[in-house]
Amino acid sequence: MTNEILKQVFQEMHSEIDTRFRPNSTTSVLFSKNVINYEDYDILQYVPAPADRCRKLLSMLHRSSHPQAFIHLRLALLDEDSWIVDKIDKRLTSELQQLRLSGSSNGKRVLLAY
Repeated sequence: MTNEILKQVFQEMHSEIDTRFRPNSTTSVLFSKNVINYEDYDILQYVPAPADRCRKLLSMLHRSSHPQAFIHLRLALLDEDSWIVDKIDKRLTSELQQLRLSGSSNGKRVLLAY
C-alpha cells in the first residue's frame, strides 16, 4: 500500500482518530524511524494534553515530505492502537471491493499488495 493512499485515508478519518491514539509511543517510534526530526519530537513533548499532541502530530505528518510517513504511522499504531489500523484496513478493503465491483481499473486509488 502506498503512502499517498494512507495519507488520504488518515485525512478522511481525521475526526475519528485525531485525539484517540497514544501519542507518546507513536511519536517515539516515528522519531526512531526518522519520520519526525528532533525539533518536532521536542515540540510534541511540550504539548501538554494528549489530544492536542495527537492533532499536532497528525498535522506535522500531513506536511511531512517523508516518503513513508503514513506507512510508518500505520505500523506504529499496530501495537497499542490496533483498532485504528483495523478501521483503516476495513476502509481500504471496502474501497477495493467497490473498485472490483464497478469494474473500474482507472480509479484514483490503486492498492498495492502489502
